[in-house]
Amino acid sequence: MARLIAIVFFVGLTATVTHCGKRGCTDPQASNYDPQAERDDKSCEYNNVVLPSNLLTSLSTNEGLVEISATAQGANFFTFTFYEGQNYEVVQSNDGEASYTFATSGTYQITTKAHSTYNDFISVSQTVNIVINVSGGNIGNGIPSTGYSTPQSYPNYTLVWNDEFDGTALSNDWGYDIGTGSWGWGNNELEYYRTENAVVDSGVLTITAKQENFGGQSYTSSRIKTQGLQSFQYGRIDIRAALPYGQGIWPALWMLGDNFTSAGWPNCGEIDIMELIGGGSYNNRTVHGTIHWDNNGNYASFGGHNSLSSGIFAEEFHVFSIIWNNSSIKWLRDDIQYQEADISPAQMSEFHQNFFLIFNVAVGGNWPGSPDATTIFPQKMYVDYVRVFQ
Repeated sequence: MARLIAIVFFVGLTATVTHCGKRGCTDPQASNYDPQAERDDKSCEYNNVVLPSNLLTSLSTNEGLVEISATAQGANFFTFTFYEGQNYEVVQSNDGEASYTFATSGTYQITTKAHSTYNDFISVSQTVNIVINVSGGNIGNGIPSTGYSTPQSYPNYTLVWNDEFDGTALSNDWGYDIGTGSWGWGNNELEYYRTENAVVDSGVLTITAKQENFGGQSYTSSRIKTQGLQSFQYGRIDIRAALPYGQGIWPALWMLGDNFTSAGWPNCGEIDIMELIGGGSYNNRTVHGTIHWDNNGNYASFGGHNSLSSGIFAEEFHVFSIIWNNSSIKWLRDDIQYQEADISPAQMSEFHQNFFLIFNVAVGGNWPGSPDATTIFPQKMYVDYVRVFQ
């Protein structure tokens, strides 16, 4: 009996498959061609759109700026796609003219499409080599000669500590972090911090990130701090600096609570006056201001970011500031406030104690990722001054 049932079932299944077949348009030349269709249902549709022809492009470069022109017979409009790492930007043009500014040196792809309709087009792709000589010499030895400055006094404030980096060495208010730290300073960073990479000369502190083998790492840099030497609770802090740039480069001007050694992180609190994650036109012109703390046993953070409307932070000096009191922390770039944190809740007690300063240029890490073929070394952060007012 079981054998008879199996035979009947098999025959029925075979008959069903034999007569089955998805209905649809089976003509590959039709606009609604269905590659899954097995039986044509006479639904095929044909359009008479004529594709453009003879697509030609020409381009010119001026450091990061690319200007491109395109012509094609029968084109109604053009689109240009500029690829930069994992990001891209599409520019639509009726006259076949477009421009785009790449922020870093490298080889990039540009795809040009000549459209009859948005979905009907012909295209061509090409590569362009970009070489940027950043003014101020972050690639060479020069120090920027232009940029924003802030005064040495403010109404109702007193200058309580400052370093103008005059002379030929760091003052006794600074010490160093050396080596790779634990787990790449907790961020899987790739550099080895050395004293040699921080130099004071011509009224400027220069921290240089280099691609060189040392201490088992492929990069070196410096990280200086005022821990145990100078610390502050509340006030206005101004730091005038010109920043490095490029994929995997991570400069920071920041602070940790004086109880860092005993309380650990994030219980000690962290105030990031400025961080930049290099790479691409957006990252090289964007800085971040953030706080980190322990919220009843849970890690917490809050912050914001600010972008230049043109250019990048490597081209000239800018001033990165916080205004910090018992109720709030405000972040400013060139006296433009871009974020404010309320620190009055009881669970944010970390921010009502003394903090010390840290300046460093990291290479790689969880946030920026690693350098790549577009990253130029050495990279330099120039600090003109740091001033604390209370």
